[in-house]
Amino acid sequence: MGDPTFSLLNPVTFLQTIMTQCVRAGEECGCGSNAYLMQIGLSAGSCFEAAYREEFGLERPLTLEEYTDLIIAIKNKIGGAFSRSTSGPGYVRVVNTRCPFGESIRQAPELCAITSSVFGGIAAKNFGYAKVTLNKSIGAREEVCDVCVTIDRQAAESRPGEEYHFERGMTVNKKNAASLNARIHEQMRKVWTQSAANGGPKAERLAYIVAQSEAMRKALEIIETTAPTKASILITGETGVGKELIARAVHAMSGRWNKNFMAVNCGAIPENLIESALFGHERGAFTNAYEVRQGFFERAQGGTLFLDEIDSLPLHAQVRLLRVLQEEEFERVGGKQTLMADVRVIAAGSERLRRLVEQGAFRRDLYYRLNVVPIHIPPLAERPEDIPTLAEHILAKLAKRHQKGEKILAPAARAALSLRPWPGNVREMENVLEHAYLFARGPIIEELAFPDFAESAREGAVDLRRIDLRKAKKQAADKVETMVLDEALRQLQGNVKAVAKLLNITPRAVHQKLNQRRMEAGHYRGRPPPAP
Repeated sequence: MGDPTFSLLNPVTFLQTIMTQCVRAGEECGCGSNAYLMQIGLSAGSCFEAAYREEFGLERPLTLEEYTDLIIAIKNKIGGAFSRSTSGPGYVRVVNTRCPFGESIRQAPELCAITSSVFGGIAAKNFGYAKVTLNKSIGAREEVCDVCVTIDRQAAESRPGEEYHFERGMTVNKKNAASLNARIHEQMRKVWTQSAANGGPKAERLAYIVAQSEAMRKALEIIETTAPTKASILITGETGVGKELIARAVHAMSGRWNKNFMAVNCGAIPENLIESALFGHERGAFTNAYEVRQGFFERAQGGTLFLDEIDSLPLHAQVRLLRVLQEEEFERVGGKQTLMADVRVIAAGSERLRRLVEQGAFRRDLYYRLNVVPIHIPPLAERPEDIPTLAEHILAKLAKRHQKGEKILAPAARAALSLRPWPGNVREMENVLEHAYLFARGPIIEELAFPDFAESAREGAVDLRRIDLRKAKKQAADKVETMVLDEALRQLQGNVKAVAKLLNITPRAVHQKLNQRRMEAGHYRGRPPPAP
């Protein structure tokens, strides 16, 4: 007999399975499913509303009562069990005890994005604005779905959720991080391509900002909001978190995207040469100054200047930098001519910068001038949601760079990535994965070699204020379950029924767990069991 799930196959479960696997296929292709699902929901919602209007002869905008009846009817007609919960001025709440996607929703909770965009799109079209808050979700293994749709902008400010606006005859989701990330990445590719055409780095070196975590999503929103302005930005974070990548994204999304982007590591320039490097010098300004030299400010004219490791800037250079930021003018070292500086300045420093200000080692007035728009990038250990997607993007880049074919991580290796505290952040992960990619014998990376040096003190220190105990417990349980499944499949060479018997669960449950983790039983078949 076949797997018992086959006997349950019918038109409804077929469509549910197709939708679930479309989500997984989009992720495996690196397309990102959220933006795609949001767009499906917006388009479908428009069709549903048109059918509703035709049936009831409505041409005017819907009232909140009619809107509520419509969204409940849509979901219930396709297999949900929705009902009104509460409502008030500017909002309505509905609850659901049965999901139209059935059990599939637990394998692909991203499908909740369709509900959000159907509800939000119809509301925005009729009321101009809507924010959809998913308080509870069956896809997140809760007993019910609890959805609140707020059409009052002021009341919505204090609530989380996806925002929908009706502008120029169309509905847009402005809080869709996947869509925003795609726009930023496309603009960065445009800048990189132009740079490559002018002899700069090739487009293959373009990195991608992974923003699955809330912290990185907020960073993207700040980038989109502030990039078109000239406001100074200060990016803080540990070494290796990708501060220059954020600066390049700001440049790409600004009106200066087709001008120079100059990156300067202030900590790599000798103290006695930093002013000359930044502002240039005149002939004879000092010994060995045989000709006029343009500094980074002149070379970045009209574009963006990224000052990395700004906390290493000596005090005498801080004074000159402050004047440039305030007056937008400077002189070369040894020069008398005042030059104008039409430059967007983005600075980056470590978390010790604030301490240096308190100690008087970094000018307070300069700090405030640079910190008009702060962007903090947490260490990788504090945003574990980004780790799997980041690893996939790194491996895809390595395949292009080394021309050795695509390789994927085995479940145990993927779990090891998530368990690692990553003191060296993204840079360390890139090095670990490159080593693993080069030495893996086949298309599957089974093992990872981590640096054997003593880990830094920060690995043992946990900031309890950042811990979500419920989330941490779930992540730990998922990691353990993944490793157990991997070991069982190895020992039993991919025999799902035998694994189910060993773990005392049904074969269907094993298949569901494998789908959730994108594990393939077939990868284990034909492999010799591990040596005792």
